[in-house]
Amino acid sequence: MDAVTTATAPARTLRIGPIELDAPVVLAPMAGITNTAFRRLCREYGAGLYVSEMITSRALVERNATTMRLITHHESEKPRSIQLYGVDPATVEGAVRVLVEEDRADHIDLNFGCPVPKVTRKGGGAALPWKLELFRDIVTRAARAAGDIPLTVKMRKGIDGDHLTYLDAGRIAEDAGVAAVALHARTAAEFYSGQADWSAIAKLKQVVTSVPVLGNGDIWAAEDAARMMSETGCDGVVVGRGCLGRPWLFGDLARALGTPAAASGAPVDATLGFVAQAFRRHAELLVEFFESEERGCRDIRKHVAWYFKGYPVGGDTRARLATVSTLAEIDELLATLELEAPYPGAAAEGQRGRAGTPKRPALPDGWLDSRQLGAEASCALAEAELDHSGG
Repeated sequence: MDAVTTATAPARTLRIGPIELDAPVVLAPMAGITNTAFRRLCREYGAGLYVSEMITSRALVERNATTMRLITHHESEKPRSIQLYGVDPATVEGAVRVLVEEDRADHIDLNFGCPVPKVTRKGGGAALPWKLELFRDIVTRAARAAGDIPLTVKMRKGIDGDHLTYLDAGRIAEDAGVAAVALHARTAAEFYSGQADWSAIAKLKQVVTSVPVLGNGDIWAAEDAARMMSETGCDGVVVGRGCLGRPWLFGDLARALGTPAAASGAPVDATLGFVAQAFRRHAELLVEFFESEERGCRDIRKHVAWYFKGYPVGGDTRARLATVSTLAEIDELLATLELEAPYPGAAAEGQRGRAGTPKRPALPDGWLDSRQLGAEASCALAEAELDHSGG
């Protein structure tokens, strides 16, 4: 891995504005994953900051019912963290004001890293920082509206290898008054494929000096996080796919990187019985979140392969777990497993979730012709703001 090595030791705390975390660890927003149920589960194992699913700014301003549900935190969630997506400065500013004035968040993150075609095609996500003044306007207005609530920015290296944006965006965000910047060390074109370029995190750390720089990409274990911090000098890590089916990773991270208070939990012996118990707890929290046993159990189905990766769980049992509708069905199936089976080692480790393959990013017509916002690009952005999906 071509990364710039520094002598910086891993931090034991992370301060984002007035928020001091006992471990320099942030849960990355993941659509359909980081709802209240999953955030609560991760928090039960470790320490850090646990961010919501991406919330669409216009849907929040218009008080879309689904969106209002997604931004509601459980009383145990402190600090409360919400990520916003938007492309119109006024709308993003308005969404920030809703969160601040209604006391709905203790931390707000802006998404400029999403590589999904339906987002970049309209100039959003990882495509947006290419338009420098638009990016500056959004971040500046959002930071001003946030007031005492810390506002951060998450981004990618750029659109592709020929259109990198992260160093310019980092400088602009720092000047605009953000409390931290986070970098997923891939371009939009790379999606989640290949190997994250940790040297880019080190370069950003050299450019952004007055606020924390957080690194994201290819953290599958606590050892990866410690190595990233050592090699790049970053102030903390953002963990996404590495915790899929492994919410106890946040406990490992707290012990490896955090304060003594954060590291107080015992190391996990991830037997099949332990994993089954975590899976069952996740399902229970989903039922509570959706206020529906059927919906909660339907949602846990997509987590089956992640939780039981590498464990001796037969194909028929996996298939049945992926069709459950009640907690009783889950209990019945888990009772059939060899719960004493030990942690399988390498078979359960490594990459989780879909990596995809490099692809040409979907962009508005003429998007790359200039770093200024032209009329055609403005039309594409206007269409993006019509998305009421709630994130």
